[in-house]
Amino acid sequence: MNSIVRPAVSLLVAMTVITGLAYPALITGIASLAFPEAAAGSIIERDGKPVASRLIGQNFTDAKYFWSRPSATGSYPYNGAASAGSNQGPLNPALTDAVKQRIEALKAADPANTKPVPVDLVTASASGLDPHISVAAFEYQLARVAKARNMNPDEVRKRSAPFIEGQLFGFLGEPRVNVVEVNLALDRN
Repeated sequence: MNSIVRPAVSLLVAMTVITGLAYPALITGIASLAFPEAAAGSIIERDGKPVASRLIGQNFTDAKYFWSRPSATGSYPYNGAASAGSNQGPLNPALTDAVKQRIEALKAADPANTKPVPVDLVTASASGLDPHISVAAFEYQLARVAKARNMNPDEVRKRSAPFIEGQLFGFLGEPRVNVVEVNLALDRN
């Protein structure tokens, strides 16, 4: 029996040290060197105080803000500790009802807007934390945000331009807008 238990316990301890301590420390060290800002959480500071992360969406509900994708993290939106998708399929009545409610909320916030509602404004991302929306979702909300801020839509678009990100590596995905950064920039001015 001792000849079976000792190697098993030794292997358990060795793999715990390798996969539980050494590997995470190595990856954290590499990430800190290669991508220091992202490894530190991509924190946005204002007046020396952290106010948000570039990587996690925020629950903006006021008409003067661009709204993020819905969060699927439960009763506390954009909770990083509860990151997960809703796992609701396209035929799930709960998803259908949630999408209808989100469309109604968007239309109630801007009744004059007759454009089709972009899908990313009514469906959550896989993580439920995505701070980005499509350029179409940005344009859909532009008139509402400009009106609420008493600004010209072209001025809002100009101030938002630095936060419109192109395709990854120039060919992957679609251009997108970081809602957190746009809203913080609009508040700053």
